[in-house]
Amino acid sequence: MSDIPGLLPGLEVVRKDFPILERRLAGDVPLVYLDSANTSQKPQVVIDAMVDHLERHNANVARAMHQLGAESSEAFEASRDTVAAFLNAPSRDEVIFTRNASEALNLVANTVAWAPAGDGELGIGPGDNVVITEMEHHSNIVPWQLATERKGAELRWFGLTEDGHLDLDGIDALIDEHTKVVSLTWVSNMLGTVNPVAEIARKAHAVGAVVVVDASQAAPQMPVDVQAVDADFVAFTGHKTVGPTGIGVLWGKAELLDRLPVFLGGGEMIETVTMERSTFAKAPHKYEAGTPPIVEAVGLGAALRYLSDLGMEQVHAHEQAVTGYLLDGLASVGGVRVLGPTDPTQRGGAVSFELEGVHPHDVAQLLDSRGVAVRAGHHCAKPAHKRYGVQSSTRASSYLYTTPAEIDALVEALGYTKSYFKV
Repeated sequence: MSDIPGLLPGLEVVRKDFPILERRLAGDVPLVYLDSANTSQKPQVVIDAMVDHLERHNANVARAMHQLGAESSEAFEASRDTVAAFLNAPSRDEVIFTRNASEALNLVANTVAWAPAGDGELGIGPGDNVVITEMEHHSNIVPWQLATERKGAELRWFGLTEDGHLDLDGIDALIDEHTKVVSLTWVSNMLGTVNPVAEIARKAHAVGAVVVVDASQAAPQMPVDVQAVDADFVAFTGHKTVGPTGIGVLWGKAELLDRLPVFLGGGEMIETVTMERSTFAKAPHKYEAGTPPIVEAVGLGAALRYLSDLGMEQVHAHEQAVTGYLLDGLASVGGVRVLGPTDPTQRGGAVSFELEGVHPHDVAQLLDSRGVAVRAGHHCAKPAHKRYGVQSSTRASSYLYTTPAEIDALVEALGYTKSYFKV
């Protein structure tokens, strides 16, 4: 395949696990999929697990008193065990299934807003502040804007350095005795920056603040140990971890989940209901109202087992190797400006860039004509784009199935794009 150190062993065999990578697109060009930060492709084992569940075991969970119901419940809860192991969570009961990472982050922001405020309480109110960062995905900005506006609290944020890192110089002033929540991304979906979440968590905990980590870009490509990083809540989504859409995860420390109020009301999250009042189940069921995404959870379990079998350390090494090769390739194309760190050991696999003189949407369209799939736009990170003086960018994102030859195809297609637009 290549002599680049760090590539996943047996990469060609791994690629055969993903049937879509065999596709040829319009014009009979091979698919070069470089949009994995948007959504990853799915291995056959995930597809098969979901089809098998629908064909042979389909039933609602925790409700049906028959064999299919027992099989479905067992498969659903087995996936919770798989997620807990993947995250090194102390307890399976700390794993909550949501629709996606956005819902998981909204769950925390809303329940914190609804919780009692004051000294020693988890809730926010006037005089309190919440700290986020300028590089967040909108899903970790908007919920906190809404929560602080409604409760009269202050929203603060870390700024960004010129090279795409968090500006930590003023951390002691930013995180103070009035800080109730620090919520940040582990790996930026736009800049690719890997943030020092453990260091920031220590600062936050020193003033009694709760730490929320968006691991949507971290979980697919590096080991995520919730105990080692010492966050209080960690969210990620299934569809970026070779799993299906429609399933996300919120992990939270049991003590905090017990103290926070419920998020959604409905079936299965209750202990008892009368016309006068209701009492509620313990976590995780307390936060899983209604029929959950059952087959999606089964698919997520299969996906995380697939990643664990490959080894997340090896996946991470591959991602860094391919990202380094990608950065070198972009540097060879004149007129390309990379947004974010250019050291592959300090970043994830999502690389956003500008091609001088060509709009990102035009870049993406020309690349697509050559079979190269990338993303163009603001990547749900408008504030970060504004910080660097751009409205939008082109983003190429590799993953565990990406080959150096696919990076070469991207570089060749960018050269074609430059000649097409005569820049």
